[in-house]
Amino acid sequence: MTRRVLAALAAALVTAVPGAGAASTPGLTGTSILIGGTAPLTGPESAYSVVAQGAAAYFKYVSANGGVFGRSIDYRYYDDGYDPAQTVQQTRRLVEQDGVFAIFGTIGTEQTLATRPYLNQLGIPQLFAGSGASALVRDAKRYPWTIGYLPSFVAEGQLYGKHLAATSPAARIAVLYEDSDFGKDLLLGLQQGLGGKGKIVAKASYSVSDADVGSQLSALKASKADTLMVFALPKQTIQSFITADKLGWRPQFYVASVSIDPFVMTVARLNTGGRTTEGALSIAFLKDASNLARWGRDPGVRLYYRIMKAYDPSGDPKAVANFYGMASAFTLVDALKHAGRNPTRAGLLAAALHLNETDNPFLLPGFAVRTGPTDRYPIDQVQLYRYHAGVWHAFGPILPARP
Repeated sequence: MTRRVLAALAAALVTAVPGAGAASTPGLTGTSILIGGTAPLTGPESAYSVVAQGAAAYFKYVSANGGVFGRSIDYRYYDDGYDPAQTVQQTRRLVEQDGVFAIFGTIGTEQTLATRPYLNQLGIPQLFAGSGASALVRDAKRYPWTIGYLPSFVAEGQLYGKHLAATSPAARIAVLYEDSDFGKDLLLGLQQGLGGKGKIVAKASYSVSDADVGSQLSALKASKADTLMVFALPKQTIQSFITADKLGWRPQFYVASVSIDPFVMTVARLNTGGRTTEGALSIAFLKDASNLARWGRDPGVRLYYRIMKAYDPSGDPKAVANFYGMASAFTLVDALKHAGRNPTRAGLLAAALHLNETDNPFLLPGFAVRTGPTDRYPIDQVQLYRYHAGVWHAFGPILPARP
């Protein structure tokens, strides 16, 4: 889409959205753009901290190579401990004290939902949040400034259901799910995808504040299920593999895509001798930078390792949530470029809603980031993955991930 059309769309947004018509735009100077974010640098889900660190490394790389129309990207992120109340507090700090231009990459569904009323009231872009919750699309008219990045959670659940219906129509299915929009969307999608095949024989939910999921796993095992859906975050996913192993339960695992980082799987595999992790299934849209046998010669993976070495030398490149951080940061830079040499917040939002990104080096081959006024899922293609011998392997065709 041309910059002239984007400018017209931006002007329409300024008049249509409260708070968008400020006389001056904070966070923007002639030489820099200040972008803000939050991440769980501490707490039970600190495995996600490297998402922000990977994004920060990519922004440093871009800034060192000319920036965006000569402006460097100053990415400032604060610890929220994966607590939505802290996310709100730290987001307000970024806006009211630091004066950021936009909020980028909020990690977590509940964290995104908690902050969007505040940011939308002020007309501040909240772009490419780490969520695929249906609420982000369902409520888009009320909260137009908020866009996720992950594939639809409902669509992900549907794909697991369809795969089971096609390959194991008599499966007895148990489901562990987070008691949140994230977990409930996946569960809904699973039920839709099964289409009456298979049978969900047991369900158990958990709260992020729960110390462990041991009691839930024991109850699910008692159902005599042969298939276990783990719609959970990394900590609870690791616990699920280990607890099932201790119980002597060997179901076919399906793992939510937000928890398939090779680091997570390695911890689970080493603590179970691979007895429960072997053959686990999930979906992915990113290259696996830890699988050098498959991806070692890939230009995107090589770029990833160069950036990590130069701009995050103390970071662990095998914790490839860094890779996701870079992929989403690439998309933000793309949107900033399309917002033009003199960007506004409304112009950035308009650009983010009209992406046709076919050159993101971190996505699987043939994948693209596309958005539109009625398409707020930037990633809507995935591939099924199977965990074998300590590595995720893609199989089958590229699948649409649209609810």
